[in-house]
Amino acid sequence: MQTDRIYIRDLAVTCIVGILPRERKVRQTVLISLALTCDLARSGRSDNIADTVDYKTLTDHVSREVKASKHLLIEKMAEHVAGICLADRRVRAVTVTIDKPAAIPRARSVAVAITRRRGKR
Repeated sequence: MQTDRIYIRDLAVTCIVGILPRERKVRQTVLISLALTCDLARSGRSDNIADTVDYKTLTDHVSREVKASKHLLIEKMAEHVAGICLADRRVRAVTVTIDKPAAIPRARSVAVAITRRRGKR
């Protein structure tokens, strides 16, 4: 069982998300956190970016996709982001957490977290 992980925490992206009329018009910030399960042994030995997941490229891709999306639910957004991460064959599993800070007054945020594994969607 693979236990190596790359963590990306609180990637801020502005997008259209939500079911309320105002949410369909005004961009809001979501925070995306990823835990990518992958084998880091090779890159740990080689010190070569080609031997690991390029998290700069991955986060740029996630940011572009989420910014352009217009999901109603953060659950759907999490599924979309998980698919992007699993498109990299080196990622064996991913946990995606999406926080929506403005969702409920008096709450710091509402969040969903999903875990998806290669071949099990």
